[in-house]
Amino acid sequence: MLQLGDSGSDVTALQQALAAQGFNPGAIDGDFGGGTQAAVIAFQNSEQLLADGVAGPRTLAALGIAASADLPDATATMTVQVASRMCPGARISNISANLPVLLASLARCKLVDRTMLLMAVATIRAETAGFVPLDEGQSRFNTSPGGHPFDLYDNRKDLGNTGPGDGADFKGRGFVQLTGRSHYADYGARLTPPVDLVADPEAANSIQVAADLLSLFLADRELQIKDALLHGNMQAARRLVNGGSNGLADFTDAYTTGDALLP
Repeated sequence: MLQLGDSGSDVTALQQALAAQGFNPGAIDGDFGGGTQAAVIAFQNSEQLLADGVAGPRTLAALGIAASADLPDATATMTVQVASRMCPGARISNISANLPVLLASLARCKLVDRTMLLMAVATIRAETAGFVPLDEGQSRFNTSPGGHPFDLYDNRKDLGNTGPGDGADFKGRGFVQLTGRSHYADYGARLTPPVDLVADPEAANSIQVAADLLSLFLADRELQIKDALLHGNMQAARRLVNGGSNGLADFTDAYTTGDALLP
């Protein structure tokens, strides 16, 4: 990983690679200064990478310098003790049982870097608190006065719902509170092996499926999430998962707690 202030032959190689791609870093002198940083950001934007000005594995691989684009694996640092500090309302037994399943699922989606580990656990804190998959509860936002449960979801075209019964069948479930017929169909088909969540929506609450759904959901939004967090915009990061600011305080507290604990 090369960043502002670094120097040496690796920086020279970076500068040469940037210049060869048409992104002028200024003097090719082995010093990672402002010109090199600006060229890195321009290259990252061009390649749809996180534009943080840091030449990490993905940027170096895209430049042909590194053989692997894999990010540093921080899985070992996300211990039961750290997760319990991030989710103080969860039972240790729940974290001990479910954290290994979550970490293995994140690894399969190549979400093993520090930022995405924190994002996953903070999302669980905001969505389920107890570190167990669960059903969405009824509220004024999903159930009308005197209406049947989740009737306000029944005809939500944006969720792919088609009429009475869909609201309750495809309410929020799991670690990420997957919601809506379309999401149940799309993400169920992407599981390994695929699961017909339209026919069996309750399967979204099984530990393995819940972990895999969260991992896939985060992987689809990884770049946007990291860009929001890079700029300190916790609300935007939360909105990318929740669609709003519900649970923002819990999410922010969990993330900042974990951020202080992980090396």
